[in-house]
Amino acid sequence: MRIGVLGAARIAPAALLRPARAVDGVEVAAVAARDRGRAAAFARQHGVPTVHDSYADLLADPSLDAVYVPLPNGLHAKWTLAAIEAGKHVLCEKPFTANAAQARQVAAAADRSGLVVMEAFHYRYHPLARRMAEIVHSGELGEIRRVATAMCFPLPRFSDIRYDFGLAGGALMDAGCYAVHCLRLLAPGEPAVTAATALTLRRDRRVDRALTARFSFPGGAAGEVRTSMWSSALLRIRAEVVGERGTLSVHNFVAPQFWSRFSVAVDGRRRRERFAGEATYVHQLRAFAAAVRGAEANLTPPADSVRTMSLIDHIYEAAGLPLRG
Repeated sequence: MRIGVLGAARIAPAALLRPARAVDGVEVAAVAARDRGRAAAFARQHGVPTVHDSYADLLADPSLDAVYVPLPNGLHAKWTLAAIEAGKHVLCEKPFTANAAQARQVAAAADRSGLVVMEAFHYRYHPLARRMAEIVHSGELGEIRRVATAMCFPLPRFSDIRYDFGLAGGALMDAGCYAVHCLRLLAPGEPAVTAATALTLRRDRRVDRALTARFSFPGGAAGEVRTSMWSSALLRIRAEVVGERGTLSVHNFVAPQFWSRFSVAVDGRRRRERFAGEATYVHQLRAFAAAVRGAEANLTPPADSVRTMSLIDHIYEAAGLPLRG
């Protein structure tokens, strides 16, 4: 599978270029950027053989099977749709689009095309995520009473595009979409937003730098998502599920290849489980290639993305903030 990269993004080496060296049958074959000079420098640094003059030229390259879209959030829908129209499979960075309406548009195009379109929630393809879901949905914890997830990290550079409303920025869109997706993965049904509060930028009150949302689930369970790019919660990457018989607690569910703590306490007995080995991005790229071959299911398809983006829209509405896009 030959992949082209739309944009010389900072995330691309970790998310695609280094994983491609570990995944058989995958080659990063081309790159394009708004500035051809930047694309050429990126290609030289990372050994990408072909540089295209524009995103459109890359999509028109008949030698490419798929494209990776690591562009700013507000451009995901436009260029994923263009890639589908060009007949390319797509690995699109999270969040899938700027809002749910765009996600539904992309999902409809993907369904018509028969192509693989995967949202790059890389953590979902790691054995740790699979094990979290297995434990929660097996009934081991008993009836679920509470699900809480958090994704907080410090980004005090407020000029960063991740704070740009016009590019669909904000803490919930950038860090928080992981927490929202993980909440849905572990939840006893689809969550409904009951309340949300946000801390916003002084220079642009539309943009959240931190946000907390609360949820209800069918059957009476409660949920919470905390996310931040600048608040007193400097670093918090956690998932916790409380059931009538016990609790699952996971620290660093997003990148367990660096470090994680995974503990289960049931009926007064506690155990820890360990996860080592390949990076989440390697698991994701291998899964993407397998999905393109028809050998594995796509765990983060557009239909799932529509549900995640719908929930993000509802959170913003509950917090009194405008939808992105």
